[in-house]
Amino acid sequence: MDRAEERQRPTPLIGRARELDLLHGFLGRAAEGGAALVLTGDAGVGRTALLDTAARAAAAGGARVLRAAGTESEADVDNAGLNQLLLPVLGVLRSLSDAQRGVLEVSLGLRAGAPADRLVVSTAVLTALRELAVEAPVVLVVDDLQWLDRESVRAVGFVARRLVGARIGVLAASRMGPLDAPPLAGIPTHEVQPLPDGAAEELLRIRSPTLAAGVRRRVLAAAQGSPLALVELPAALSGPQQRAVAALPEVLPLGGRLRARLAARMSSLPAGTRHLLLMSALDGTGDLGVLRAAAPDEGWLDALGPAERAQLVAVDVAGRTLSWRHPLVAAATVELATSGERRRAHRALADVLTDSPERRGRHLAEAAVGADQEAADLLDQAAHRALHTGDGVHAVTGLLRAADLSPDGPDRARRLAEAAYLGADVAGELYRVPELLRRARSADPAAGESLQTAVAAAYHLLNTDGDVDHAHAVLVRAIEAALRDGGGAAELEDALHSLLVVCHFSGRAETWQPLDAAVDRLRGQVGPVLAAAARTLGDPAASTADDLGRLDEVIDGLDRETDPARIVRTGIAAFYVDRLDDCREALERVAADGRRGGAVASAVQALMMLCHEAFGAGRWDDARRSAREGVELGEASGYRLVSLPGVYCLALLAAVEGDAEAARRQTDQMVAWARPRGARAVEHFAHRVAGLSALGRGDPEEAYRQAVAISPPGALAAHVPVALGVGMDLVEAAVHTGRHAAAAGHVAAMQGSAVFGLRPRLALLAAGSAAMAAPEGAAVACFEQALAVPRADAYPFEFARVQLAYGEHLRRSRATGAARVQLTAACEAFARLGAAPWVARASQELRATGKPRDRGARDASVVLTPQEHEIAMLAATGLTNKQIGAQLYLSHRTVSAHLYRVFPKLGIASRAALRDALTQRPAVG
Repeated sequence: MDRAEERQRPTPLIGRARELDLLHGFLGRAAEGGAALVLTGDAGVGRTALLDTAARAAAAGGARVLRAAGTESEADVDNAGLNQLLLPVLGVLRSLSDAQRGVLEVSLGLRAGAPADRLVVSTAVLTALRELAVEAPVVLVVDDLQWLDRESVRAVGFVARRLVGARIGVLAASRMGPLDAPPLAGIPTHEVQPLPDGAAEELLRIRSPTLAAGVRRRVLAAAQGSPLALVELPAALSGPQQRAVAALPEVLPLGGRLRARLAARMSSLPAGTRHLLLMSALDGTGDLGVLRAAAPDEGWLDALGPAERAQLVAVDVAGRTLSWRHPLVAAATVELATSGERRRAHRALADVLTDSPERRGRHLAEAAVGADQEAADLLDQAAHRALHTGDGVHAVTGLLRAADLSPDGPDRARRLAEAAYLGADVAGELYRVPELLRRARSADPAAGESLQTAVAAAYHLLNTDGDVDHAHAVLVRAIEAALRDGGGAAELEDALHSLLVVCHFSGRAETWQPLDAAVDRLRGQVGPVLAAAARTLGDPAASTADDLGRLDEVIDGLDRETDPARIVRTGIAAFYVDRLDDCREALERVAADGRRGGAVASAVQALMMLCHEAFGAGRWDDARRSAREGVELGEASGYRLVSLPGVYCLALLAAVEGDAEAARRQTDQMVAWARPRGARAVEHFAHRVAGLSALGRGDPEEAYRQAVAISPPGALAAHVPVALGVGMDLVEAAVHTGRHAAAAGHVAAMQGSAVFGLRPRLALLAAGSAAMAAPEGAAVACFEQALAVPRADAYPFEFARVQLAYGEHLRRSRATGAARVQLTAACEAFARLGAAPWVARASQELRATGKPRDRGARDASVVLTPQEHEIAMLAATGLTNKQIGAQLYLSHRTVSAHLYRVFPKLGIASRAALRDALTQRPAVG
């Protein structure tokens, strides 16, 4: 394609590749020998945007563009469209014969005279356009052809059918229903379809990036691929409505342009028809049986006729359904009705839906003006049914509406407190907690001591400016009161699960005492997940085979579980005892539900666990994606503490990949946020990252210092679950610094914990540590035993670390050939993962065996980490460091540091050489 042709190609529109190719071909044919095309489609589908794109492309390609647009107010004004088209080029009339010039001057209203024959006028228009096309191609662009006056339509059609040999294009657009005839018979027509789902999501994300996920889902469902609706619907929402799906009305409000377009089609309908349409829109099922039962008279079916003829609805009497041509027509029906009309319609529907409590409650609620106890009770019941099926978002919405319909008192307070709790724990609406709790206390001062109030307050404290001890005290006080006064079992278990999370983040043994006491007191009454998690999260080193057996039974049922909160709680119980791999599918379902606007808070926690599962399994790109997504979603929803495990995962990745600056920055971020709030577990995360980073760069003294800050040598600190995963780090650092007694003591502690023999990864860590600390004569057998642990190779990083240590031992023992086998395997495994510092360690050991350097081998001097490769690829496209940083959530200084390391690895000196270097030698681990 030459430059002129490239300039002619229309500017890309989201989801319109097919139409843009069509327009590109049309413009090419028009410039060469004439072409015509009519775009049809429903209102708001994007016809005008396509016309605008084509017009810009035609003008950029050197064509003269003449535009007109039909309007309803000028539909009866003869030649109004021709006037718009030809007024900008009146000079061309001088090149016409006197007769043709006179005909056009009269037709365009430039002078008085008798109207000429249509053929004469159309021929004069064609002649004028051909004269213009001598100098440059001419493109007529006509929008809203359905409102163009009849005489102008005839003239445009006449021209469009006589373009052979002329450099003239006729491009028109018309709204057309399924029963309409084409506006220009015989002219090629293309119906513009609504945007496909992916394109609609992309457009909405670009135009309204701050919409909450649930709100985004509602907008997408209402817009049905209409670009106009995707732009207008979010703009019509208030700030609170954009942030929380629970704040949305039953029918989304329309923007000004949508309202104006749809009102014109509704206003001509009889009042009886509009009333029936309103009831159908509010019912939302399309069930003609409901409409017949609620209709005011027997002629209801005939009354729908005008709406059918206007192509607003389709009525299927045999199938007993009414379907809307577009959901926005239903929305317009509701929005254009008065509040009194809507209440009367809701009341009529409630009266006939006596066999459906949930639907009856919804309509009673909308018909109510003040408090309505029956509606409140029905909505409360429906909310709890939604909660039991895993739909926390709808449960919150129902509870809030039920509270609005309740008079002040315990019921209203309970509903507000429960909505606050569910919003914080499941739905991702943490920001609403203070206001909802204030309203609950106002309705009933005793609500301040309820379990649900305590849980909601604790979540808010943990993730904002509160601290762990305050959140812990709030929960313990409410739990002890419930145990004393006989609180509800379900609410008590929810509160204990929340206390479990608080205790975990505290990282201190004393905080677990009230939880352990409560679980012991309720022994036999608490659910299996809580019973297991109290051990496997609280003190996993003390977990027994029976504890893990009970956990396994729960995990085995996850494929049937629908409640995202229960799935997340199971994942939390499995986190430190290496059972996350069997929770993966269920956690991915929770994450997907959150992306669709479901349980956002649960999705954040699910993503935290998924990233760590992927890290352990060696799927580091997956780990990075899940961690970034979880951190972004968590921080956007206000769940800062809950999202810190994702920052922890990103820091681990930076450490093992050799990006010391990023690892340090991320650990500093964790500690700066967690230390003032007493979240010592997060400090333990930071110590583990720093220790792993030190081991990779060959600084065992620093690695030892960081490891013993988590757990002392020779002991697995109680209630510090990170200590299980850091055991091999401590032993390796101790061995390399000559602390052999400390190493042996820690191995004994690991071997003395039953949990290390119950899961493959933990067994590998214990056996690998034992081999590293083993005396000279026993080391080989111990290393062989470690590498033979069943399924140990499912954890490639730890497995390769044991191979590296084995190879180091064999080299020191002068078993050079055997050492090379282990070291080569370790080096290749580290390279596949992208663990550059560990590649360097293994390569150095290999060279020490006397093995000649393989010219094709990828050692630390050439291997790019996945993040380095991603940054290099973006830089090769021409992005600046700031632009790259914005995409990857890095500072421009970090991007610069990465590129500083990339250039020598690729053997280049500038950004200009990046593209060729990456193509010729994609050295990525």
